[in-house]
Amino acid sequence: MPDKKRSPRTRILVIVVVLVLVAGIGGGTFWGISSVRDSFPQTTGSLQVEGLSDPVTVKRDGSGVPQVYADNAKDLFLAQGYVHAQDRFWEMDVRRHMTAGRLSEMFGEGQVETDAFLRTLGWRKVAEREYASLSDSTKQYLRSYAAGVNAYLADHKGSAASVEYAVLDLSNDYEPAKWAPADSVAWLKAMAWDLRGNMQQEIDRSLLTSRLSEDQVEDLYPSYPYDRNKPIVREGGLRAGSKTFDRQAKAPRANGGTVDAQQAGQRVNKQLSRVSQALDKIPGGLGPNGSGIGSNSWVVSGSHTTTGKPLLANDPHLAPQLPSVWYQMGLHCRTVSASCPFDVSGFTFSGMPGVVIGHNQNISWGLTNLGADVTDLYLQKLSDGKYQYGDKQVPYRTREEVIKVAGGKSRTITVRETNNGPIISDRSKELGKVGNEAPVRNAAPDRGDGYAVSLRWTALQPSTTVDALFKLNRAADFTDFRAAARDFAVPSQNLIYADTKGNIGYQAPGKIPVRGKGDGRYPAPGWDPDYRWKGYIPQSALPWEYNPKRGYIVTANQAVIDRDDYAHELTDDWSYGARSQRIDTLIREKIKDGGKVSMDDMQSMQMDNRSEIAALLVPYLLKTKVKDGYVREAQELLKDWDYQQNADSSSAAYFNAVWRNLLQLAFGNKLPKEVRVKGECLTVKPTDDSGPPEDLDGGSRLVRECGQRDPESAQPDGGDRWFEVVRTLLEDPDNDWWKTADRGRDKGDRNRDELLAHAMQEARWELTSRLGKDVDDWSWGRLHQLTLRNQTLGTGGPGLVKRLLNRGPWNVQGGKDTVNATGWNAAGGYEVVWVPSMRMVVNLDDFDRSRWINLTGASGHAYHSHYTDQTDKWSRGELLPFPYTESAVERSTEDKMAFTP
Repeated sequence: MPDKKRSPRTRILVIVVVLVLVAGIGGGTFWGISSVRDSFPQTTGSLQVEGLSDPVTVKRDGSGVPQVYADNAKDLFLAQGYVHAQDRFWEMDVRRHMTAGRLSEMFGEGQVETDAFLRTLGWRKVAEREYASLSDSTKQYLRSYAAGVNAYLADHKGSAASVEYAVLDLSNDYEPAKWAPADSVAWLKAMAWDLRGNMQQEIDRSLLTSRLSEDQVEDLYPSYPYDRNKPIVREGGLRAGSKTFDRQAKAPRANGGTVDAQQAGQRVNKQLSRVSQALDKIPGGLGPNGSGIGSNSWVVSGSHTTTGKPLLANDPHLAPQLPSVWYQMGLHCRTVSASCPFDVSGFTFSGMPGVVIGHNQNISWGLTNLGADVTDLYLQKLSDGKYQYGDKQVPYRTREEVIKVAGGKSRTITVRETNNGPIISDRSKELGKVGNEAPVRNAAPDRGDGYAVSLRWTALQPSTTVDALFKLNRAADFTDFRAAARDFAVPSQNLIYADTKGNIGYQAPGKIPVRGKGDGRYPAPGWDPDYRWKGYIPQSALPWEYNPKRGYIVTANQAVIDRDDYAHELTDDWSYGARSQRIDTLIREKIKDGGKVSMDDMQSMQMDNRSEIAALLVPYLLKTKVKDGYVREAQELLKDWDYQQNADSSSAAYFNAVWRNLLQLAFGNKLPKEVRVKGECLTVKPTDDSGPPEDLDGGSRLVRECGQRDPESAQPDGGDRWFEVVRTLLEDPDNDWWKTADRGRDKGDRNRDELLAHAMQEARWELTSRLGKDVDDWSWGRLHQLTLRNQTLGTGGPGLVKRLLNRGPWNVQGGKDTVNATGWNAAGGYEVVWVPSMRMVVNLDDFDRSRWINLTGASGHAYHSHYTDQTDKWSRGELLPFPYTESAVERSTEDKMAFTP
């Protein structure tokens, strides 16, 4: 009898029933013992592993972190694949289905649109081409890693691989396929997507024009403050220790493309909003793309440290995930040689061989997002199977993709591609309307039924980033480090460096386009050859720095280099430098008058909770006259506050509520629905009425508009771009932005001080509702909570599923664009949506005195002791010992395992 297909409703019921049994509810003892523990890894004794040439030893410490020892590189990466699969195979399997556009095979019909979009982008196909172009040694490492994963799968089926396979009841119609090298390479595409640059800003600038003038839009995107927040590279760039650059006559800034800010209006906003919504549906490997994606890293030269050698810190800021996106691990050749050159430890991605961030015996390195503009949207004129390019009609390329659906019928889609990339507007009815009414110049082709939208993105071409990772893992000096960086194409990252000889350095790598016309700020006309990319910035021309005289380097997503000192355009959409300048200040304060930076200092800096916007705004708030004594009681909390956002701080709670309400009053209520948070509805003029929204009066025609953005990506998000916006306005108390609409019989705010008083009043009422009347009972941590959610069933499953797989909440310290970047979106609420996903401080004098912490734990198994065993320490700012030498590893070992041929 053929297998019966279950309906989506039946599958959900199966999930609920099985999870009840797994949890031991209602007498489910068999499931509680068998299914849950079935997948827990064996970590002691010995085990034969198919494919090994020689024995391998795996030593795990009290946190379950493995250190792998092998005699040859083949066995080393085979063992890494096996160990990753032991702890994280469900995560790995979901990731490869996501990057291949095959989530529907696991989760059913609800993922078809997402799969269709990912198939259109073609990540998996690019990964297969990329694998073919890699070096022979890299291919061998990838094949060995895949062999290790497959050795694990050969002996672990269903719930023995992970309890989720039993939970989903997929055993009858789903069995994980063998791991392939391209599965590992494809994960880099997910990384690149999450770190893709300014696509959202490109869309948002156009969306804002339905309610704001060109000047108002520019008010909300101020220039980077180079005079106040220093760029990364200050003393070098293209020649170490000098200010000599490969200067060229810089061309004047071109117009932003087809959608001029003055022209862009209601019509383009409708279309770009749909593009934005479709892009947001793509599940991020590192979390949703947005202003919170960033990182801190800095390195201090030995001349300024207590050890006499460099100290290097790194903490990437990503969306919280369970399990953490990172996996701690050491990979050690017992004898380092040309044939087995690895003695490296740090943070890895499950599903990929090697170490992504960490150190070897000679150097250490860290990563932060550079933020280069590597994506462009193009409007395309299509007709009769062709697209217009110049004065020609060019046939677009097509391919068919079959999407298999668990519990349903397969779907077939047709992907169309132009010379500017795949047409992304084909993927839904809404996206099919993109460009229907987009404003264009007089020279544009006839609109007809509308324009399509294509995406050009550097990650859709094969690159050698995997080669770069292995080169980093075995680099011996700065020359090797820079050689590795030349292969680091996408995602473009800031690479920071230190070595045991005392050198420090920085390199900006990446495949960064050189545009013809346009600057990437707005969608471009695909039919105009002048807007095509002309090539890429040569790797030799990307900024770098080596042993700067100041004795330290800070990278925290700020501008890489002053644009007046550099010939090329990297991006205009940097983070605005609040975090980087605070780190810079902390270092300078420590080393002035000959002071030295210690390991404890580096760890303390990572946990700095100072709010830079509070330091700017609180003096104005304290000078503002407040008539209501009830509100004045809250205002008093800001007196003598040190601007530190500790979890128990009532002052931080009140200030952040004021900040959120200020943003809503001054900006949020004036923005179009396409960027406001879902569920927030306002009565406003329709967008075809003239006049700014704050001029509402009884004679206007009004409509009810509700926001369309997810809380994590809505505006105003309160990040350091908004710090700069408000900084400018504070000196202009009568600026129109301070004015708000009348509220019934109540007159709206007419100036800065009235709006500040209004924001303090709203914040008092909000916190009274949330936290109680007594201000002494308020605390920032009660508002600012972190919940860790399982990234599959823990986000989209029934409530019971979420309760069983998710963990938290934790009351946490820190804040948005604070060094301790526990980010929140001011438009959406106070919940933590970005976190330091790990923290690391490396001691180049003695690697065994280095420290690290992960957000969650080593295990991806929901009921394992190492599922979230590091989270409490992470939330308190603690770090764990980071042993490296074999003797130190041996002292920390609690479980020892022998893999044998």
